[in-house]
Amino acid sequence: MRIGLVGTGRIGTFHSAALSRHPEVTSLVVADADPVRAAGLAARTGAVAAPSVADVFAVGVDAVVITAATSAHAELIGRAARAGLPVFCEKPIALGLPGTLAALAEVEAAGTVLQLGFQRRFDAGYAAAREAVRSGRLGRLHTVRALTSDPAPPPAAYLPLSGGLFRDCLVHDFDVLRWVTGREVTEVYATGSDAGPAMFRAAGDVGTAAAVLTLDDGTLATATATRLNGAGYDVRMELAGESDQLAVGLDDRTPLTSTEPTGPAAPLKPWPGFLERFAPAYEAELAAFIEVVRGQRANPCDGREALQALRIAEACELSRRERRLVDLAEVSGG
Repeated sequence: MRIGLVGTGRIGTFHSAALSRHPEVTSLVVADADPVRAAGLAARTGAVAAPSVADVFAVGVDAVVITAATSAHAELIGRAARAGLPVFCEKPIALGLPGTLAALAEVEAAGTVLQLGFQRRFDAGYAAAREAVRSGRLGRLHTVRALTSDPAPPPAAYLPLSGGLFRDCLVHDFDVLRWVTGREVTEVYATGSDAGPAMFRAAGDVGTAAAVLTLDDGTLATATATRLNGAGYDVRMELAGESDQLAVGLDDRTPLTSTEPTGPAAPLKPWPGFLERFAPAYEAELAAFIEVVRGQRANPCDGREALQALRIAEACELSRRERRLVDLAEVSGG
């Protein structure tokens, strides 16, 4: 199988290494808006560097992996759809609902495959939590607590292009909340704080945020995020039911220290970032994409799934901005 990869930044470099190792990938063609960067990656991984992004679509690839800048996702998805090519794309499809819906319409009109990169669906801990909920082990689920805490903020120039903390960061929590519980969010109340570095205020964004979400069966969920968690990269989910409760992401590298005399000590090697924490999940989602392309499995995360996570993020941003409860029915695309 010949795969084209567009975008050779940090996540593109990571994905290219995984694809190069996959036994079904016979050839990997990489491209970037910066041809020199693409050539450097090709030299390190044994891939072929295309002279331009357009050339990827002209050399006869079987599928495309999109890891380019967010602003290019929708256009590249549309180009692949018109070429009849299956696509794996890192989230998001687009920063807003209009661009997302337009790209989805192109994919659906072409009848092609679009798999979104919500890697937590392929993490062993989240998969075990989903099984526990679906099997009834927890009893009636009443509370879910999700969090994503980055150890340091991204560059200031990235913030105005990110879509904001809810769309860029917490959208992962919103997607996996739906996936684990099998329920839909019906309403949200969200807030945020821009205290800390001035770059958040300059970008109209927040560095820390919290949301309360009501699910369609009455389960209550909270989701919090921050860009400023100096202890390390912390991603967890706690699920509490009438019979039992469990936690995802609680291990000997969780950057959390107990104050109890018999509690666990500070981790010796806390998680430094998302690539290290979710490395097996990233590899698994690409392996799943190859199986989808080969017709060996159903799409595990299609564009409509990504749309629902974005709708929750949009509702949270509206709630934060207007300081009120927002019903998901107010957000188009449902």
